Amino acid sequence: MIGREHLLSDVEMARFLVNGYHLVEPDLPSGLNEQIAARLDDLGANPGDAITETIPELWKVLDHPAVRGALTSLLGGDYSVNSHRHWHCKLPGSGHMQWHQDSTNNRSTGIDRLLGLYYPHTISAEMGPTVIVPGTQFRNAPTDRMSTYTNIRGQVPLTVPAGTVAFTHYDLWHGTASNRSPVKRHMIKFLFNRSGDNVAPTWDHDPAELNRPRDWGARGEAQDVVNILTFGNPLGVSQSDHYKERRIRLECWQTLLGHPATEDMAAA
Repeated sequence: MIGREHLLSDVEMARFLVNGYHLVEPDLPSGLNEQIAARLDDLGANPGDAITETIPELWKVLDHPAVRGALTSLLGGDYSVNSHRHWHCKLPGSGHMQWHQDSTNNRSTGIDRLLGLYYPHTISAEMGPTVIVPGTQFRNAPTDRMSTYTNIRGQVPLTVPAGTVAFTHYDLWHGTASNRSPVKRHMIKFLFNRSGDNVAPTWDHDPAELNRPRDWGARGEAQDVVNILTFGNPLGVSQSDHYKERRIRLECWQTLLGHPATEDMAAA
C-alpha cells in the first residue's frame, strides 16, 4: 500500500489534466543516480527493452514510494509496467528530435497509458533536454505536419535535477533540443499501463474541493480544482478551441472519479 503522503492531491491531478505532465523528484538512495549514470556512460550498445536487465538498479527508481504514488494516482493501484522501455542517449553534437506524439493521435477522455522519463543526472539547457508542449495531449496533428514546426509558444524544456521522473500523458507533444554540451545526456523511457477502470479516486481526494464556485477573475492564477479545470489554458488558445479541451478534461476527471461524465460537466 502507498501512504497517503505519496499520492497526488486534487490540485496536482487537475493540473496534470490541463498540462499533461507531472514531475516527481524522489529522494533516492545516496549515489544511486551517479551509479546509474556511470553504468550508462560505459554501455557500448543500446540494450533496448533489456535496459532494466543490464542495469537492474533502475527498479529502485520505479519502486520508490513517490514514483509509485504518482502512478497509483494517475493509473490506479493495479497499474502495470510495460515491457517496453528504452535508453535515450544524446551524444555531444547531436541534433534536435522533431515534435511528435507517441500515440496514434486519438483524443481520449481517459488516462490509460503514461510515459515515465527518468534522468539520472542534472539536465542543463545545453545538454539537449526533452522539450514538451503543455496542454497538447488533446490536440492531434499528423507527424509529418508536426515535423515542420520549430519553437512553439509555451514549450517547456525539462531542465531538471538528477533523479527526476517526468510523467507525461501518452499523447503529449514532445521532442528534444540539440546537445551543445561536451557530455552524454541520458534518459530512460518507461511506459506504464492502466489495468482497470477507476471505481473511485485513487489519489488523495477531498470531495469538498469540487464545491468551490467558478471565479472568472482567477483564470490562469487558479489554485483549486474547479477553476484549474475550467480556466487552465497553457497554450493560450482561442475560446473556440478552449471549450473543446475543457470538455475533454472534465470528462476525464469524471472518469477518474469512477463515474461517467454528467451533462453539466460535459457541457461546461
